[in-house]
Amino acid sequence: MSPILLAAEDLSMFGRDPWWLVLVKAVFCFAFLLLTVLFAIVWERKVVAWMQRRIGPNRAGPWGMLQSLADGAKLMLKEDVVVKRADKAVYVLAPVIAAIPAFMAFAVIPFGPADNQVSIFGQRTTMQLTDLPIALLYILAVASIGIYGIVLAGWSSGSTYPLLGSLRSCAQMISYEIAMGAAFASVFLYSGSMSTSTIVESQADRWYIVLLPVSFLIYIVTMVGEVNRAPFDMPESEGDLVGGFNTEYSSIKFAMFMLAEYINMVTVSAVAVTLFLGGWRAPFPVTAFWEGANQGWWPMLWFTLKLQLLLFLFIWLRGTLPRVRYDQLMKLGWKVLIPVSVVWLMLVATVRTLRNENMPFADIALYVFGGLIFLLLLSFVIDFYRDRRDQEREAGQRTEEPAFDPMAGGYPVPPLPGQALPPVPRRPARGERELVVSGAPDTVSDRGDTEGKEASDD
Repeated sequence: MSPILLAAEDLSMFGRDPWWLVLVKAVFCFAFLLLTVLFAIVWERKVVAWMQRRIGPNRAGPWGMLQSLADGAKLMLKEDVVVKRADKAVYVLAPVIAAIPAFMAFAVIPFGPADNQVSIFGQRTTMQLTDLPIALLYILAVASIGIYGIVLAGWSSGSTYPLLGSLRSCAQMISYEIAMGAAFASVFLYSGSMSTSTIVESQADRWYIVLLPVSFLIYIVTMVGEVNRAPFDMPESEGDLVGGFNTEYSSIKFAMFMLAEYINMVTVSAVAVTLFLGGWRAPFPVTAFWEGANQGWWPMLWFTLKLQLLLFLFIWLRGTLPRVRYDQLMKLGWKVLIPVSVVWLMLVATVRTLRNENMPFADIALYVFGGLIFLLLLSFVIDFYRDRRDQEREAGQRTEEPAFDPMAGGYPVPPLPGQALPPVPRRPARGERELVVSGAPDTVSDRGDTEGKEASDD
């Protein structure tokens, strides 16, 4: 059995473009993001309206397709209010800090193959602005800078609710980036590279959504939490925070925060397409009968279709799932996603090491399933003894502590963990109640007296 070779990085085709072509590519990435955002806003409003049996936007432009452009123009013409207690320099700079990193992350996303160069104004070039040996680490680093914009926006507003919203967002994004990094690491181990173009090239035979399904599911959940979208839109919870970190913002600065959110949606979706869905590669039914599907400008079409599919996933989640509680959100990130991603990463590293040692696939499967069964049994035993210990503790608290009185302080107080409310008194059944007539409990005598009086009147 031949040893498994890792993908070789050849980035020599990058960094050779003239300055004007680099500028053209940068403008294209900027325009692609803006047009995708404008389309995503209209598409979201139309899809959610269709799910909720509403009409949706249908006035601005043909079929309402210019609604997002009209909304942007309206926001720019709104009055730009700066609150009195704000730190004005940081207050104005925060939306810029939140928006710029979202654009920068798209610089290393490949729209097409690196070896099949296309012609732009007579110049042969790659369908990618640039690539790095550590391109995905660059994406993680740039995405983490956007947190500063949100935190500074909440702090500089000089108000309580924006500060709480910014702290929520910071804790949420940091906790979910850990699991996202572990999902990235699984791709690093399997492809042997951090370059985005090399990762797409390594998926020529099979996409990583098939080889690394757990990493894909973890990344899908973490990317929704990373961009603060429903059902994880805790920083913008209207019932708790009146809009969150951007409560005190208006006009163009508020529009920049919304632009940063949608551009982050496009960026994380593009990363998911690059890492797990074959990037710019055409799906299997197309490549089976069309050999030129991955040649020329066609790869950009397949990349855009996959990107729109993941954007539809964002819209679908918003239209169907309710907002979770903040404690449920953090519990999912720290107690579920991070442990699962770390265990899966160890499993992928083990399989990769055994494959490099030329071990047969049957033996690898035996070791892997044996390790999984051992972990499941161990978790079952731990949960059993933990539940038993909790039950004994609760039984001891019931015997030692006095009964909980919710009205002891003169006003209702919710019970603490381990305390139980006293049983609520129930109304007696209809057959057990006594009908009070004429102020006396004896309904039979009242009825008899009434009948006797009616007889005497006759």
